[in-house]
Amino acid sequence: MALHIIIDGYNLIRQSPRLKRLDHQDIQLGRQSLIEELARYQRRKRHRITVVFDGAKAPVNNRPQDRIRGIDIRFSRTEESADIIIKGMAAREKENALIVSSDRDIVVFAMSQGAAVISSPDFGEKIAQSALSPDDSPLLHEIKSWNPSTKKKGPSRRLSKRERKNKLKTRKL
Repeated sequence: MALHIIIDGYNLIRQSPRLKRLDHQDIQLGRQSLIEELARYQRRKRHRITVVFDGAKAPVNNRPQDRIRGIDIRFSRTEESADIIIKGMAAREKENALIVSSDRDIVVFAMSQGAAVISSPDFGEKIAQSALSPDDSPLLHEIKSWNPSTKKKGPSRRLSKRERKNKLKTRKL
């Protein structure tokens, strides 16, 4: 099961303090910086990534679909919003999708389709951590996940099935 990360582009840019500053200087600069960060992240994690932007703010000579440095870029048509494209992709991909957005409408729809969701600020932190952390070797991963006591004390609270699936997918980031 390959994970397909679908990102609400402007939502992520406007939730990141650094990208937001670049976006205020020049909208193209904000988009390019986001794509550069995602390309570095993809080289490490190998997930399929699609970024969806509103077409009303698209460059004049831009195509509706493009691929830059391994990242799929989609611009909505001027008469539709990026939200519609993201919802359509979530409906097609279902459990294989991880939606990155803080837009409540998108999040609720994606969850109803079985897709996992993560907020834009949380995903931004994951990207930043990924850029700073050294390569994960199997031994290092085993050491980090070692727990000396397996016996739990007190009543257990099991997450719902949807929450467990969402947590499992976000762990892959």
